[in-house]
Amino acid sequence: MNRDLTRGPVMRSMLLFAIPMILGNLLQQCYNVTDTLIVGQFLGKNALAAVGSSFTLMTFLTSILLGLCMGSGALFSIRFGQQDEAGLQESIHASFVLIGSVALLLNVLAFACLDFIRIFLRVPEEVWGLMRQYLSIIFYGIAATFLYNYFASFLRSTGNSVIPLIFLAVSAVLNVILDLWFVLGLEWGVSGAAKATVIAQYVSGIGISIYAFMRCPQVRVIGRRCGVRWSCVRELTGFSILTCVQQSVMNLGILMVQGLVNSFGPTVMAAFAAAVKIDAFAYMPVQDFGNAFSTFIAQNYGAKKAERIRSGLKGAVFASLFFCIVVSGLVWIFARPLVALFVEEGEAEIILEGVRYLRIEGTFYCGIGFLFLLYGLYRALGKPGMSVVLTIISLGTRVALAYILSAVPAFGVTGIWWSVPIGWILADMTGVIYYICRRKKLIFWET
Repeated sequence: MNRDLTRGPVMRSMLLFAIPMILGNLLQQCYNVTDTLIVGQFLGKNALAAVGSSFTLMTFLTSILLGLCMGSGALFSIRFGQQDEAGLQESIHASFVLIGSVALLLNVLAFACLDFIRIFLRVPEEVWGLMRQYLSIIFYGIAATFLYNYFASFLRSTGNSVIPLIFLAVSAVLNVILDLWFVLGLEWGVSGAAKATVIAQYVSGIGISIYAFMRCPQVRVIGRRCGVRWSCVRELTGFSILTCVQQSVMNLGILMVQGLVNSFGPTVMAAFAAAVKIDAFAYMPVQDFGNAFSTFIAQNYGAKKAERIRSGLKGAVFASLFFCIVVSGLVWIFARPLVALFVEEGEAEIILEGVRYLRIEGTFYCGIGFLFLLYGLYRALGKPGMSVVLTIISLGTRVALAYILSAVPAFGVTGIWWSVPIGWILADMTGVIYYICRRKKLIFWET
């Protein structure tokens, strides 16, 4: 099932590789969306606010592991494009030890800092009890998140995006079944939703690990003790650490905004929780297309095929813009019924605020779609530091404007919503200007 992206029609190769990734991550969103929908409809707005805030926190924590895995995956793709089997195995061994150690440390810190979370996120008293109950279970899924994302990144780096989709599909269906059973059948409340998610995560994490060890000889180096050259470690950390910083900075900014949202009370928290899930579903395909695009660029960068890189870049821009325009129109039209799915009947204030958020963000999905392409491009060309710069511009603007505008009575919470697209646009402008100025030097063999 491995796909060599250095050969064949450019857009066809990229799209065939991207589609399973898009479907897979849409299924992954089902974990938290299922929790949110069932909790919102059957347990009330405080439970919805608790699960929604927990989702933002977990996104930040897992983004650290995801960033490390994505960075390693970029290096795997380059080694695959170079057909350097020994270098690929060395990178796999070193990255597994590095990222596994980070996952363990992250899990310990998550439990140790559990009670500090309430202060940092400014969680209201009436929400904190439910949120703590949910987090004390969901943190056990961090190890499963590491396993799934690590082996999925490896498989995708070698052109196999189908197997990660299969394991996610199985676990997503399991999550829905367990959610209904634990929350509605056994009446376990938010703890039932958390247990359903963790069990489903371990099914996908352990399952894909077993598959990789059985079918991919390169991965078996993990089970053998072998030395690693310092040059390999340095190169790996150059890709992984900066990509990790980019992902964690992005989600730290979102977490800080979550704290500001929480200060407006349970109603705004619930509206934000519902709208963010819809938002994530809306632009998740273009985010995954950006990751597939990054793998395409990295393989061709390793194979030194400059013309395919340029063709892929042009095609990806047009495909991303087309998708974002269509989705923006759909979100604008169906914002109200979409938000209503997540809340109890009669919660008009929550629906109104959620619709306002979606229509502001949805109008500018082209901005975030283009930004994902820029992230993927610079990561694949060995310039992950530029992705960090773009993230800092985007999230720095978002956080600063959110706090400034929300303090102005004329804007209030709406100022938080407007800060997001402004950050996207400024980051896009920076990334494009940098590319225009340095495009001849970004591909090393043309310097």
